[in-house]
Amino acid sequence: MDRYDAMRVFVRIVERRSFTLAAQDLGLPRATVTDAIKALEARLGARLLQRTTRHVRPTLDGEAYYGRCQRLIADLEDAEAAFSKGKPKGLLRVDVQGMLARTFVMPRLGEFFALYPEIELHMSEGDRFVDLVREGVDCVLRVGELQDSEMVAHRLTVLREATCASPAYCQSRGAPQRIEDLAGHAMIGFRSSATGAIMPLEFSVEGTLRTVTLPVAMTVTGAETYFAAALAGLGIIQAPRYRLEKYFNSGELVPLLPDYPPSPSQVSLLYPRSKQLSPRLRVFMDWMVEVFRTVDLP
Repeated sequence: MDRYDAMRVFVRIVERRSFTLAAQDLGLPRATVTDAIKALEARLGARLLQRTTRHVRPTLDGEAYYGRCQRLIADLEDAEAAFSKGKPKGLLRVDVQGMLARTFVMPRLGEFFALYPEIELHMSEGDRFVDLVREGVDCVLRVGELQDSEMVAHRLTVLREATCASPAYCQSRGAPQRIEDLAGHAMIGFRSSATGAIMPLEFSVEGTLRTVTLPVAMTVTGAETYFAAALAGLGIIQAPRYRLEKYFNSGELVPLLPDYPPSPSQVSLLYPRSKQLSPRLRVFMDWMVEVFRTVDLP
């Protein structure tokens, strides 16, 4: 194994905190990965990794070497992309908010693969803010404000939101016309994956954002359950309009307080501040910017 490949092995072990996971990512036998690190440490005359029964961590020398390896690998990939006729290639790991990806990204993925046929895309799905480096993910597609200062947020678009409830709920409790009319109403509590707190309802009133927390009959952590609870008449919800439009058209949900809309939600691609961007991640980000630039959001 040459020095470049040994550096790639080392970087992947540090990011995944595991010899086994790094070997799986790189398509190598675990013994080959182990031998590569032993040879690397012997050549450098330094211990790079601290091994325990559960985790693998870089030593102080390993942390320093990891940073240099990241830059060297990124520079080499950039150089190869600039001076060869080939396009970016290799495995790109992306974690997405599922419905957002299914609505806006998946219908156009064929265009991306036509442009970059040698990129292999692994797409996982979730709503939580994953530890990108630890879990071996290159970037995530998320809705919401950036919470982690270690992450860079590349803004793609904003989503208009709406307040609504089912006709049955409105028939039993009335349809509020003003913020003050919300007294005596109930909401479906959506528990934030980032903080664990129940998210209040938001309303824009004469340029000022007001938050209202109503009694809850139930709390949820998943979007599909959130909508199902609203359709069952259990309370008021707020969500992006693109998710609600079909229910408004069918009459299964009705808009409430349209003169006091919630604040819009930001859609971003996030990646670690400390990580060098590979050519394949750069082209994917550029393509995603174009996808959302041309989306006609409701």
